[in-house]
Amino acid sequence: MSPAQIEAYVDAASALLDLTIETAHRPGVLRYFGLAADMAALVDAVPLEPHHEAAVHFTPISPREGEA
Repeated sequence: MSPAQIEAYVDAASALLDLTIETAHRPGVLRYFGLAADMAALVDAVPLEPHHEAAVHFTPISPREGEA
């Protein structure tokens, strides 16, 4: 996303949520959304095939349980 798109998104989302962003916080909010957009673009760039389905069930284990 371009800086202008990020600003437009933040403005629209904050208006929709009736959320006031303090002037002093705005640069940080814009910087965060820019970072989040960059990370989303990286994930979106990974090609997925139909067989790359989400797991039906996930069971977390402690790091010690995963040791051989």
